[in-house]
Amino acid sequence: MPVPVPVSELGSYSYVAETKENLDWADLVTVDLSEISTPEGKLTQANILLSALKEKGFFYVKNFNISQERVNRQFALGKSFYELPQEEKDRFAVKEIERGNYNGYVGNRQRVINDSKKTSLRSRVEVYNIPKFNGDFEHHHPAIIEERIGEIEEFARSLHSEVLDPLFVLLAIALELPEDYFTKIHQYPVKSEDHLRYMKYSKYTPEENKLMETWVPGHTDLGSFTLLFRQPVAALQIRYPSTNEWKWVKPQDATLTVNACDALQFLTGGYVKSTIHRVAVPPIDQQHVDRLGLLYFSRPHNNTPLATIKDSPLLQREGYTQNDFEASGNPVPTMEEWTFAKQKWQRTGYDDPEHKTAQILPGWREKVYA
Repeated sequence: MPVPVPVSELGSYSYVAETKENLDWADLVTVDLSEISTPEGKLTQANILLSALKEKGFFYVKNFNISQERVNRQFALGKSFYELPQEEKDRFAVKEIERGNYNGYVGNRQRVINDSKKTSLRSRVEVYNIPKFNGDFEHHHPAIIEERIGEIEEFARSLHSEVLDPLFVLLAIALELPEDYFTKIHQYPVKSEDHLRYMKYSKYTPEENKLMETWVPGHTDLGSFTLLFRQPVAALQIRYPSTNEWKWVKPQDATLTVNACDALQFLTGGYVKSTIHRVAVPPIDQQHVDRLGLLYFSRPHNNTPLATIKDSPLLQREGYTQNDFEASGNPVPTMEEWTFAKQKWQRTGYDDPEHKTAQILPGWREKVYA
């Protein structure tokens, strides 16, 4: 009889205390998914979602039918992964990262922090991306992950059924489209570059933090929606589209923080804005701890053309009929083309002074978000 292989122990996860500093918090609305069981409830929440996407691009979601215990388990898994020796993490590094691949481990140790103070400090951000479990992607993980891969798959799939699908239904209602318009291009069995992410920001000393303005500069995400689970170390900031002011995003109990991304901006001809955000230096009373994030990045099917939706009466009335590619007369990319072009840009060219405003694809040039 074979000797059973012991399962590595998974420790618990404790959240740090929230900051006591009086920060300039963003005023964000909350979408309540417990209120969408009736047509009236759907319409109310769709209008809340639409106001969020038009005004701020960030919002909270509550009552999404995923227990805090399950969320805590994922944070514990992320913590355990980052406690592995560096050489073990490096065994699962992203292959051919220069081509835009992104599934696996990325250490970012080669990246110098970019800010106006011209420091020589290097990034301490680490990410571990786990792709879909739909047969399109290889899964090769360290034991701490592999032994719990069924649990991770169930969690990732539940983010689609319990959070993303309802949000896409509400978005379709808001844009006066058939309810299944967006769920049809975000089906879990179909190939897309979605991924679950464990993300760690290792701390700097107070002296090092004084040399920096941000840990991660202003940027947008490239997909549809990004889901961020409550993480009490204050650092996330959003830029208000109306005033260009940076505001702190407050961690809210029992909620997800969600932001709109590039693909939705392209599909709506700029009506939905891809939200500009950054990771700032945490307040002084939280600079002694590392910051661990749990995120999910949603993206349309790889073969989805990122052309402006023509079927939305709302977009037609408001005059949102062309995105940047269409307006410039350039080919409209598929989601796959956009994903790998932007990920390649994100992973290469750090030493090029023109990198920050490089052309990602004909018709779209990156911007500096101060």
